[in-house]
Amino acid sequence: MSEPVRCWPTTDPIYIAYHDEEWGRPVRDERGLYERLCLEGFQSGLAWITILRKREAFRAGFAGFDPDAVARFGERDVQRLLGDAGIVRHRGKIEAAIANARATVALRGEQPLQELFWSAAPAAHAAPQTQADWLPSTPESAALSKRLKRAGFRFVGPTTVYAAMQACGVVNDHLAGCHVRAAVEAALRPS
Repeated sequence: MSEPVRCWPTTDPIYIAYHDEEWGRPVRDERGLYERLCLEGFQSGLAWITILRKREAFRAGFAGFDPDAVARFGERDVQRLLGDAGIVRHRGKIEAAIANARATVALRGEQPLQELFWSAAPAAHAAPQTQADWLPSTPESAALSKRLKRAGFRFVGPTTVYAAMQACGVVNDHLAGCHVRAAVEAALRPS
């Protein structure tokens, strides 16, 4: 039996599970979106598989990505995280995750993160035929990036935001021939 068509070649079971079960599936809750934005920020300059392999350590270090808990982190927590070999130890990215938690909490009174994030969904999005069709950013990700930065988020440039939009299903960038694409499309349809 041949392997199903995936958007990127891999034999790593963690990466296969991420592609088949998570990437592009709709994430509509605040905690899930906050986590994905933080992880995409930590990934900047690194391979995504590095982040996937460290994901449970990130969750442990960042209180399960509970925005309320992380928003209360202070310098002692920054030092603790800088000493945690299980995560990416980058002061700027750690401080950004804390700032992003505070911004997530602050947004609740205005336009909650999940509403803001999903408001950036494009009206139409063509199925990419090959990886060459994937864009590094879009006008929608640039606009969302600006809005997030105004709200106090950090490490949320247009490329990072677009990667989060892909990961959370705001756009379905599974390739046209990918065996998961149809399931993601079905999950995105209103019920």
